[in-house]
Amino acid sequence: MLIKCVAIGINIIWCYNVAMNIKNKVAVVTGAAGGIGSALCRALSAAGAKVVVSDLDLASANAVAQDIGALAVQCDVSQPQSIDALIEKVEDELGDIDLFVSNAGFGVGEPDTAASAADAVWQKNWDVHVMAHVWAARNLLPKMIARGDGYLVNTASAAGLLNQIGDAAYSATKHAAVSFAESLAIAHNDQGIKVSVICPQYVNTNILAISDEQRKQDIEGVITPEDCANSVLAGIEAEQFMILPHAEVAGYYQNRANDPQRWVSGMRRYRAAMLDDNGKVDFNKIFGV
Repeated sequence: MLIKCVAIGINIIWCYNVAMNIKNKVAVVTGAAGGIGSALCRALSAAGAKVVVSDLDLASANAVAQDIGALAVQCDVSQPQSIDALIEKVEDELGDIDLFVSNAGFGVGEPDTAASAADAVWQKNWDVHVMAHVWAARNLLPKMIARGDGYLVNTASAAGLLNQIGDAAYSATKHAAVSFAESLAIAHNDQGIKVSVICPQYVNTNILAISDEQRKQDIEGVITPEDCANSVLAGIEAEQFMILPHAEVAGYYQNRANDPQRWVSGMRRYRAAMLDDNGKVDFNKIFGV
């Protein structure tokens, strides 16, 4: 966020914050065919942005784009050449990208121990949750730095600050995503590049491992994609580094930092309460359903 001051002579009279103005900005969102990505596209469009809806599922991306009068572009974020092609197409059709939201993600859990997921699952987590952010930044940063302006938003997760019981690959790569966003902010804020990292907890999307839609809606702490998107948009407009759609996550994060031993002990007890009769993590028990 910029801070401008009004001065008369040598005396500063008052200062005020200048938030990012979304209107007419070219905004790209990946993983945008549904869930948080779709809701964020709608929120950005309502705020006046020129939105690009990008997803591996082009048909669903097209449906979102048609609803809001946006451009839909297919992209497989696990492939760097696909991200480069997305950026090139947007620049050709709409001009410089002002805001890039690297949002795609997935979660599958682990079959047994914390190390039991296959190498291919770990690699996909790494590519989608970490390298997709790296590849987008690698393409966009030189151009944004040359202009002295640009905004990179990376979707991580509360799991990137805490832990996702039952999915070590997801947790590890989301922690890496938070760290990479921090590195971007430290290295490039002074060059005019804004950076935000989104760390939601439970949002009513397809990633949430509960099949019954009514139960999702009734569970305490689960927010809608629209509520999440509104929180994200407010964070972007305020140029806030860490965006927490669930405010309580800040307290959990502080507790973890203050006493890691106690935190791990508490999470062990939490995990034990989630096990089914076969000793497997039952994700429904996270929410007591």
